[in-house]
Amino acid sequence: MTLPHERTRAVAQTYEFLGKLARNSNLPEEVRRDALDLLRHFPNQYDVTKAGANEERLSEVPHLFIDPVFSSSCV
Repeated sequence: MTLPHERTRAVAQTYEFLGKLARNSNLPEEVRRDALDLLRHFPNQYDVTKAGANEERLSEVPHLFIDPVFSSSCV
């Protein structure tokens, strides 16, 4: 089972990886363009940890049965 902090870290690392692909001039233009297109709508670390913080707050509300998908921390 993947924990929220593991999922958060994986999304943040994927964002960084796509950025590396987009900037790597040794790769074909199509690969770099595809990576850049994906990055346009992909959440960065701030977005994901912010969503995690919101989910953690919601999980503390009585009678709301929510399991956070993301975490406010990548560790």
